[in-house]
Amino acid sequence: MAKQAFAAVARTPGGRWDIEDIMLEDPRPGEILVRIAGVGLCHTDLAFGGSLQIMKAPAVLGHEGSGIVERVGEGVSKVRPGDHVVLTFNSCGECPRCDEGRPAYCVRFAQMNYGGCRVDGSRTLCVGEEPASANFFGQSSFASYALANERNTVRVDPALPIELLGPLGCGVQTGVGAVMNSLACPKGSSLLVIGAGAVGLSAVLGAKVQECATILVVEPREERRALALELGATHVIDPASADFATAIREIVPVGVDYAFDTTGRREVIESAMTALAPRATFGLVGIASPADDRLGLSINQLVGAGHIVMGIIEGDSLPDMFIPRMIELYKAGELPFDRLVRRYPLSQINEAIADQHAGRCVKAVMIP
Repeated sequence: MAKQAFAAVARTPGGRWDIEDIMLEDPRPGEILVRIAGVGLCHTDLAFGGSLQIMKAPAVLGHEGSGIVERVGEGVSKVRPGDHVVLTFNSCGECPRCDEGRPAYCVRFAQMNYGGCRVDGSRTLCVGEEPASANFFGQSSFASYALANERNTVRVDPALPIELLGPLGCGVQTGVGAVMNSLACPKGSSLLVIGAGAVGLSAVLGAKVQECATILVVEPREERRALALELGATHVIDPASADFATAIREIVPVGVDYAFDTTGRREVIESAMTALAPRATFGLVGIASPADDRLGLSINQLVGAGHIVMGIIEGDSLPDMFIPRMIELYKAGELPFDRLVRRYPLSQINEAIADQHAGRCVKAVMIP
């Protein structure tokens, strides 16, 4: 039986999101109907909702959902009704990247996460009578209910506040995983984090877990720099007050062992390249604008210093293993990601977007 629900719907590029009634299909084989308890607001949602070029209007987005399983489709054995779950990105489970435990680089990632429909072309929901672009990251969780998939659903401890856990499925996973998995920063190493948004501050949390000796954060907002220090950064730099690459060299004369950019800004990345130690690794996660999409890097510098520049998706996470790992760290008091969160009703999504954009909150989590 189809499920009636409500969702925040994007209809106009860059416009307001409106709460509208939706109708979800019954779960098909391998699918799971989840009552959403909370959903994080991510820059990726705003990028897709701001353009509506890939996910066409009307679109239901949202990809940091958490909630309670209400119904499961045929063949689902991983979860059952009543289970508390975190929803994450989807993957095929069959390609070479999935086989080697790198599902974030699934060869069908685009189709399965922002194709707007199931892989067979069918729609998961309608807005009123109108078929909608949905199935975003295998969930579309800016809604009171979402259809997810067995592969992108992770069961979690029911004793925890389920409404807060959604960001573990993307933003927190990306930052923490970048440091713990992708860069694998060893104890005693130095790390530069550029940008103290949700992903950057999550990277700081991951660096604390990894026992990095020096954690530098470059961030223009004073309140974010203060929070970074509270969460474990050893040094913070205001890029407006000084050349940050020079400032980094004053703190770490040989340069940093690892760097992690969340901004996607060309001039920032190019400046940071001059602050790297020999054999340093630089991880990039920020999505660049068309104007910033080409870097002017010195081949001789890369070769001579043995630098590695790598793209990072979803913190190279294997979600079934890494999300429970983050939860255990959270329960032990070692990963206080909840300090990044501010709650909003889903009906206030436009206010949440404005506050997050203005820096009044780090990670908005919306409650349907």
